[in-house]
Amino acid sequence: MAAPATETRNMDQQVDLSTIPISPSDKGEVGESKTDGKPVTVFHDKENFNVKHPLQNKWTLWFTKPPSGKGDNWNDLLKEVITFDSVEEFWGVYNNVAPVSELPQKADYHLFKAGVRPEWEDPQNKHGGKWSYQYKDKRNVEVDRLWLQVMMAAIGETLEDEEDGEVMGVVVNVRKAFYRIGVWTRTIGKHIPNRGDGDVAGGKGRSAEKGRGILLSIGRRFKEVLELPASEQVEFSGHTDSASSGSTRAKAKHTV
Repeated sequence: MAAPATETRNMDQQVDLSTIPISPSDKGEVGESKTDGKPVTVFHDKENFNVKHPLQNKWTLWFTKPPSGKGDNWNDLLKEVITFDSVEEFWGVYNNVAPVSELPQKADYHLFKAGVRPEWEDPQNKHGGKWSYQYKDKRNVEVDRLWLQVMMAAIGETLEDEEDGEVMGVVVNVRKAFYRIGVWTRTIGKHIPNRGDGDVAGGKGRSAEKGRGILLSIGRRFKEVLELPASEQVEFSGHTDSASSGSTRAKAKHTV
């Protein structure tokens, strides 16, 4: 696991949490609970105020530590950090792990839906692919802010429409010459038959045209979150192609 950050960031400088959809069970206003029909806020009892704002899905943060030598096994390097399902827990995690800019070379963060391992071989990933963008000028990129925005877009379910079921997780890679940020999807835009391997969502019953449209929409939203100019492109490649080529830089199937 990454070392804790040396200091907690100022919450006032972080992304507006109102962009994250919430569904409080009490039907009160955002940030409130109900007691005898009256709203109770943090200002009434700040010591005991514990209302949580649930996320639509549970998410797990993973960390890949840098290899110590050529004999290192991937499974030994990949560490599950914590699973959370509320806005408050997300900020608790975020404020207590090292920022991307302080990670060593060959380290990665992966934020995936709970139950999905950040591996090509996972049943929910093996038919899919990823959108990615590589920042080659590490000195002039605000990678911490951009990674935060990508995580917020993922847990806030704004990278896709609710019924799409494509986004599996997001990842950031720290390398000597670049940072790379990616969004993993369940499919490559094609119909996937149910073969009894757990892959029964995302792509089921879709035409290739609709699947491609959904993927391109995710790519465009991802590009917006990264604040990239129109002249820059994000690329989509399939995990199968990446595995065959032995590289994460397989030939792009789509670009936006």
